[in-house]
Amino acid sequence: MMLVVSTNNLGNYFETGRVDIFTVETFDIGQINRLMIGHTNKGMRAGWFLDSVQILVPVHGNQYMFPSHRWLCKDEADGKTEVEIYPSEILDMEQLMNYEIVVVTGDVMFAGTNAEVFIQMYGEKGKTEVIRLESKSNNFERNTTEIFKIEAKDVGKIFKVRIGHDGSGIGAGWFLETVDVKHLIMALVPKEKKKEDKKKKKKKKKDEEDEDEEGGEEMQEVVLTYHFPCSRWLSRGEEDGELVVELLPEDVENLEVNTYEVCVFTGDMLGAGTDANVFINIYGENGDTGERLLWNSDNINKFERGQEDVFIVTAIDLGPLKKLRIRHDNSQPYSSWYLDRVEIVDTQEDVTYYFPCNRWLAVEEDDGQIARELVPVDEAFMRKDEDEDGTGGATLGLEQKSMSTTYTLKIKTGEKEYAGTDANVFAILFGENDDTGLINLKACKNYKNKFEQGQINEFTVEAVDLGDLEKLRIGHDNSGGSPGWFLDWVEINAPSQGQKIRFPCGRWLDKGEDDGAIVRDLYPAELQTEVYTPFVPYEIKIFTSDVFAAGTDADVFIVLYGQNGLGTQQKHLCVNERERRLYFERGAEDMFIVELEDIGDVIEKIRIGHDNRGTNPGWHLDRVEIRRQLRKGKGSETTIFPCECWLAKSEDDGETVRELVPSDIITQKLLRDGTLKTTEVEVEDALETHTYKVSVRTGDMHGAGTDANVFLTIYGDLGDTGERKLAKSENSKNKFERGQVDRFTIEAVDLGQVSKIRIRHDNSMVAADWYLDQVEVQDVETEEVYMFLCERWLSKKKEDKQLDRTFFIKGYEGERNTDPYFRKMTQNKQGLDRNANKKKKKKKVAVAGEGPIIPYHFTLSTGVDRDASTTARVYVIIMGPNEVETDRLWLDLPEGKKSLNAGGMEHFVCYGTDVGEIKRVELGHNGVTPESCWLVDELSVAVPTKGIKYIFPCKCWLAKDRGDGLTARLLNVLDSSTINIIRKVIYSITVVTGDTQYAGTDTNIFLTVFGANGSTEEMLLPKRGDRFERDQEDTFTLEIDDIAPLKKIRVRIDGSGCRPDWFLDRILLRNLTTEEEYLFTYENWLSKTKGPKRTKVCELPAVVDDEEMVEKTSYIVQVQTSDVGGAGTDANVFLILFGEYGDTGTLALKESTNRNKFERKMKDVFRFPDMLSLGELSKVRVWHDNKGPAPGWHLEYIDVKDEAMDQTFRFPCDRWLAKNEDDRQIIRELACANNDSIDLSDKTKYEIATTTANTDDASTSENTWIVLEGRKARSKEFVLENKKKKFLCGATDSFEFSSKHLGEIAGICLGHVTKDGKKVKKEVFWHVLEVVVTEMELGNKYFFFCDAQIPLSAKKDHFMTFECYKSVESFASKVRKLVPVKYEIIIITGDVKGAGTDANVFITIYGVNGDSGRRQLRQKFRNLFERGKTDRFVLEMLDLGELLRVKVEHDGSSSNCGWFLECVEVTNTANSVTTIFQCGKWLDAQKADGQILRVLYPRY
Repeated sequence: MMLVVSTNNLGNYFETGRVDIFTVETFDIGQINRLMIGHTNKGMRAGWFLDSVQILVPVHGNQYMFPSHRWLCKDEADGKTEVEIYPSEILDMEQLMNYEIVVVTGDVMFAGTNAEVFIQMYGEKGKTEVIRLESKSNNFERNTTEIFKIEAKDVGKIFKVRIGHDGSGIGAGWFLETVDVKHLIMALVPKEKKKEDKKKKKKKKKDEEDEDEEGGEEMQEVVLTYHFPCSRWLSRGEEDGELVVELLPEDVENLEVNTYEVCVFTGDMLGAGTDANVFINIYGENGDTGERLLWNSDNINKFERGQEDVFIVTAIDLGPLKKLRIRHDNSQPYSSWYLDRVEIVDTQEDVTYYFPCNRWLAVEEDDGQIARELVPVDEAFMRKDEDEDGTGGATLGLEQKSMSTTYTLKIKTGEKEYAGTDANVFAILFGENDDTGLINLKACKNYKNKFEQGQINEFTVEAVDLGDLEKLRIGHDNSGGSPGWFLDWVEINAPSQGQKIRFPCGRWLDKGEDDGAIVRDLYPAELQTEVYTPFVPYEIKIFTSDVFAAGTDADVFIVLYGQNGLGTQQKHLCVNERERRLYFERGAEDMFIVELEDIGDVIEKIRIGHDNRGTNPGWHLDRVEIRRQLRKGKGSETTIFPCECWLAKSEDDGETVRELVPSDIITQKLLRDGTLKTTEVEVEDALETHTYKVSVRTGDMHGAGTDANVFLTIYGDLGDTGERKLAKSENSKNKFERGQVDRFTIEAVDLGQVSKIRIRHDNSMVAADWYLDQVEVQDVETEEVYMFLCERWLSKKKEDKQLDRTFFIKGYEGERNTDPYFRKMTQNKQGLDRNANKKKKKKKVAVAGEGPIIPYHFTLSTGVDRDASTTARVYVIIMGPNEVETDRLWLDLPEGKKSLNAGGMEHFVCYGTDVGEIKRVELGHNGVTPESCWLVDELSVAVPTKGIKYIFPCKCWLAKDRGDGLTARLLNVLDSSTINIIRKVIYSITVVTGDTQYAGTDTNIFLTVFGANGSTEEMLLPKRGDRFERDQEDTFTLEIDDIAPLKKIRVRIDGSGCRPDWFLDRILLRNLTTEEEYLFTYENWLSKTKGPKRTKVCELPAVVDDEEMVEKTSYIVQVQTSDVGGAGTDANVFLILFGEYGDTGTLALKESTNRNKFERKMKDVFRFPDMLSLGELSKVRVWHDNKGPAPGWHLEYIDVKDEAMDQTFRFPCDRWLAKNEDDRQIIRELACANNDSIDLSDKTKYEIATTTANTDDASTSENTWIVLEGRKARSKEFVLENKKKKFLCGATDSFEFSSKHLGEIAGICLGHVTKDGKKVKKEVFWHVLEVVVTEMELGNKYFFFCDAQIPLSAKKDHFMTFECYKSVESFASKVRKLVPVKYEIIIITGDVKGAGTDANVFITIYGVNGDSGRRQLRQKFRNLFERGKTDRFVLEMLDLGELLRVKVEHDGSSSNCGWFLECVEVTNTANSVTTIFQCGKWLDAQKADGQILRVLYPRY
């Protein structure tokens, strides 16, 4: 197929950056799998860069995206001029149907027309859009027949069409003879080849079905034709002058043409009339009339003030009327129109429908809309209004509001140059039931000059019963100076439906850009839809008193409260300056209809106030009436809130905010007989107004006072006071000075039990920083006093730089949980999807939600391309086996970050369901426009609770206009590299701060946890705003290494921050899986200046069931300096002791028995009382700081005596710690000499414990046997004899055997054998669950998880083998391995620009036997760590065993300290095992994630 004539005719085809559209007709080839596209390579510069092809197949409802991004050119790339491309995705679109429309123009004088002709079809399934009938030739000439092929919605059986023209051109009158509409349907057709009926032209057989035996009929496609006779003029000068006619198909009985009398009443107020063109569309149960121009009134000058205009609208009978839509086109100078009401008489049924409006259709008035949708109301309501001295109709707003939906449109013009437009913009909203018709976007709520570059314009649109929005058509009329417009997106918020829907565009609407279209259809982006609880309408009437100067022009706001303190947001009643001047005049009654949160059936109180701006802002309010619709039945309920007082700074008590409680409730109900019944009830148990005395104490410290404006909100269980300014202090003129207490009075409706306050200041005036000590709130009526301990800065310079804080009452026990893990748990209980996304209507997935919640850690690296960064929201979905998957986990950036930047790296933690073994990961984002393209470099997913990390190299675009056009990818775990990381267990930690003055802190708090199986790294406990404050319990989750049972913790503060001292009461750790609890009590200060200990670090033993896990002891450390020349040192010496229960932390050797320490041949004794015992000691790390003259030191040995155990441990050294001697190290690790005493003989004992499964038939009465496979040797067969009923269901049985030493046990063989070697008659199994092998001498344990059925056999030739899945090495065994080993460390710096560093680099190596401590990597006279270079270092340390990880860091000490580390290789020179740690990342405060420390794991 040659692409010759384009549909959007841009003149010159296939130009740079343009989109050409072609319509091609061909036979149906089903789903498209590939596409061949090319060119003839003729003409100048024939080369063509094809970006992408889209194919829309409306009849299938499919849209295919074919990315290409390549040259089709003889001289570029591979020189091809044609290429085969494949679809990257197939999207669903609205499915359309092929219709053929045949139009016959009559054979009478001047029958033809040059006007634009349109048609609209109505069927059982709805209606099509208005379709323009046009082609390239001259249509609709006298006595011609035209055929138009169109695609439109399948409306089912057609019952009417509307056809007309717009009256444009010369001689527009048109005589229409007939219209035929044809389409294909499947029908049963007799098999015989009879002559077909004229109507049913036989088509090619497409789907032949098996022939029916009896009737010989078959399913075939046949043409269905609807014939619409017309034979009339559509002309202003002929017949009834109408340009539009509705036609019925020939053979329809039940429908007929009806005439509607439309009476339009214009309001009686200044400027109410209009000269614009008015259009109406009437909707009934059988379709609508389409939009008709109201032109033939009985008055010459239509729509004048106070006038009634009557029009005749002829249409096919609509049935009962449901609504009407009336609009004007704002085309004349005086277009503003105040419409009172519309009455429509159905002349056939003789029924009158009343459509009250009472609103402006004007750009400058009301909400700026020039179109209104009106709903009919009962006559009783109309009558009621006339009874009330003819004030008329104003009270019906609520009923109409509740039947209509208010949409707020936010329209974002792009940030590109020349993006704005001065053309007239219009929109049409399409819902599943209906569309709004044309809406002219004239009245913007927030800008006078609309649609300028980068601007977001807001508009209001009201419509009745559209259903869910499906698409939005938006365009402009191309008028004005530079009409081209770049539209970024449109957001539509419908509070009454509880939906905020985003329609992305990201394209030009410009004749000279893109595809030249100036109208676009936009569709909702599913991932950007927000769902919330729907709002309900309230009608608020405000009565200003009739006293002198009662009115105000200030900005009035209102808040409504229901029961249990449920409140709405604060609503400002006037949108702009003009409305503020118009409303709230003396003696006036103003009505507002607002949509707010549903606060339940009872309005307990309201708060109303103003901002005291404008001239004479004082306001005397008489009362407020709030009307709502009844939940059941027709009618409404009005609640009356009397006020009768001033809201003015200069009157009464100077308050501009009042809280009001209801006095009466009036209910109106529509009865069956059509009358209104009104009942009035007094409110008995209304809440009382209370006076609250507030005392605010400013702290007594330097710079504590403030001159800023302070605002306070008090919250109770019945509601809150709203924000009140603390303006008038009762006891001092100058408020909030250092050490001063200020008293204020707040009047509010009873709050019940007060639980929290929110206090802030506006940072105005000089020295606005404020230290708030405490706030006391006294309820004068109940005499209760509520105490709030604050002790915090509200300052832009201090602490966390917040000006706004929330404080809970002293001793508050309730929920203040800010931990994301617990939040996710509660959400799962309530079954909320936390991004409130409408779940895709996909096939039902066995979605997770049952399993436990675990943390997932994500690291995202963005590529370094020009457009690599994105502002879109990124998400991840983790998928396990059996289609189990997590919710969509949104990776939201921290506050203040707007986008994922090119070359950046971001870390996220999300909580999701545990999906088991991860199979696939979906990574995507919600951006839909070309602007939101993102180049993702790498994604890593770590699952700490499983101890595993997956690294997915992505290096691909997630973008609509790059790569393959996808914004989501499925990454398979098989393509990732997997790393073992430290396995973590989730604990909840409760930190209790003491109740002492200034006990709270904002310093950094670090925690190290020690267990029987190792210790954790030092962890920072996050402050998160309000944690670690006086008399407060903070509970959150921590990921702690799997080292249980816990023995002790070390808590350290670094003394930073504005309040560096902290009074720690206690810490409680709870394992969330096993529910084990450990209590650690301190009840003291961590501070250099307060408390008896004057320390910033403490060690606390774990207490389980009132028993301490480690005991207290005193350590006496004796240090023997050698008898060697220059052995002594004046440097400061430090050491750390290591033992069974962790380490002591750094001990400074200060107070010796000798005055001059560490002299040659001297023994120095140091005493450390009140230490937590480490049990058996394993090693000592000793070092000095190399200060002073001749700091080199030769150490002979160190003895450590544990007084509680009464045991001395000897650590021999006999080496230099000097920069110029030996291996130039000033740090040494010394192994304990005591442990060599165990002589490992060849023989040892093994204990074997078998656990039989707890299922039926798991047990056996026969013997079993086992062989142990060790690394050194293999054991003989041990028979586990079945004496005294062993191997019963669920039982654990132990056996002991002597054997030679086998080394580490890697596997076992298990067999099941008869006792006396008899033949086996029937199949018998032993179901074994687990086997644990313990080597008795050193106590090493090896675990084998079996869960297998072992068959019985007569000989020992049948067995099963199992591998060791976990081994626990005993302390004694670890200590034996501590021998000095030299490690060779090779550091490779990357070969990228600026990769080298001059900073000091440090490394810490971690192995199964402990860690090396932080060692500096240095060499004399060498420039280390240069770009692309390899540096080699040798360090001596005690054997670390298998290496687990390394930590590499630098101190950022030089000007260009950024460093790109490629990898680290560590070789144990004793056994020549090399471990490689890949890095490939920056350690640079300015690049990637800004970290200068990396923890690297080995890749296997």
